[in-house]
Amino acid sequence: MKDNSLAIVLVSGGMDSLVCAAHANENHSRLAFLHIQYGQNTASKEYECFSKIADYYHVPNDLRLVVNLETLQKIGGSSLTDKSIQVSKFEGDSDIIPSSYVPFRNAHILSTAVSWAEVLHATKIYIGANEEDSPGYPDCRPAYYEAFNTLIKVGTKNQDIEIHTPVISLNKTEIIEWANKLKAPLQLTWSCYAQNDKACGVCDSCALRLRAFKKLGQQDPIEYN
Repeated sequence: MKDNSLAIVLVSGGMDSLVCAAHANENHSRLAFLHIQYGQNTASKEYECFSKIADYYHVPNDLRLVVNLETLQKIGGSSLTDKSIQVSKFEGDSDIIPSSYVPFRNAHILSTAVSWAEVLHATKIYIGANEEDSPGYPDCRPAYYEAFNTLIKVGTKNQDIEIHTPVISLNKTEIIEWANKLKAPLQLTWSCYAQNDKACGVCDSCALRLRAFKKLGQQDPIEYN
């Protein structure tokens, strides 16, 4: 039985957020999708994927929120938002914080989601944070979300709001397997950090995605250079 309560899903357009959406769809009868534009290199493609995923899960237009956090682009400091910083190629697994890290990005995104949750009276927020394949990202670690949930308890009127991170401990192979099980439309997702037309295939995100599909013996449904 699905929960009748409304759940908010943060949908970037990538595989992790898609699986969160599919999982939330299995458990809730009503979904609201939040998408953030922050001046990232692939903003137009990510928005296209967000829209198609929202259509796939029949999310009403009045429960789709697109927010422009251009502050993150103005601050810079990341290869995703600053064109003077080159998007690095994948050089193997590492705990080093990569150039693609956007300073404290998820705090801005989660704050927006929590504000919206208070207005919509939603108690569940799903985000595709993933520590396994992004060990260098400090805002993709379980302790980060434990701390944020504590902050919500002391800083909101609706103290029942809670952030859920269903894929945080999964690797990309497991995420694809879960997507297949949930019949989630992987062909509608985008992972590339660098390009909007065809995925570059060499940035960290592309490389991890391609490696996972190869390990499973599956063909990635999106186009690459």
